[in-house]
Amino acid sequence: MRVYIGSDHAGFAVKGFVKELLEKRGYEVEDLGTHSSERVDYPDYAKKVAEAVAKDSESFGVLICGTGIGMSIAANKVKGIRAAEVHDYYTAQMARAHNNANVLCFGERVVGKGVIESIIEAWCTTPFEGGRHAERVAKIMALEE
Repeated sequence: MRVYIGSDHAGFAVKGFVKELLEKRGYEVEDLGTHSSERVDYPDYAKKVAEAVAKDSESFGVLICGTGIGMSIAANKVKGIRAAEVHDYYTAQMARAHNNANVLCFGERVVGKGVIESIIEAWCTTPFEGGRHAERVAKIMALEE
């Protein structure tokens, strides 16, 4: 499975760490930028990752900024994207199990490397539960029409 990853300058320092965690799990990771800690605008990278995920339905995305908030707001503007801002194992697990989120967002300034490891663990190992949650996700997706 392919993972598209992106960050702004405020998420750049941990992006490589996240990429390594995903590659160790066997994912093919495509880094869509930024490629330095110089100031950039997070919507540009949210758009790149969200559009890539929207075109590749078997993939998912990871977006990292200072808080995760801006990236999640921007990514959710792309049709077909369910971006979830998470803070810990539980929120990452629920984003996958109940919302079938396809883009993971978090903030480098909010979570440390230990929490990032647990977020990636939850995200990668939790399947979508379907059932009543599928009906709710369908209602979310219908909002785009």
